[in-house]
Amino acid sequence: MALARRYADLVTDTKLRKTVSDRIESEWQRTARALTQITGHKERLATNPALRRSIEHRFPYIDPLHHVQVELLRRYREGRSDERVKLGIQIAINGIAAALRNTG
Repeated sequence: MALARRYADLVTDTKLRKTVSDRIESEWQRTARALTQITGHKERLATNPALRRSIEHRFPYIDPLHHVQVELLRRYREGRSDERVKLGIQIAINGIAAALRNTG
């Protein structure tokens, strides 16, 4: 949820940001509880360790891309929308999508 908060911080309307962020976090927690209840496992992918490892190994590569993307989006919204910023946003989006593959 920490990354979600960084993206949410891009929303300048404080009330809207809080309303939407709170709703997303609440749904995330509700979904996590439901998955635990359905699967009987608190740890995600407990029955598929290979997939779990594959996903976990992607985080060190995906997380920095998210941080770069947030910063580039911030610059773009501030009016610094030169071609390098636009290209950087597109590259970050493509990099995150490629890294997520079938997990996103």
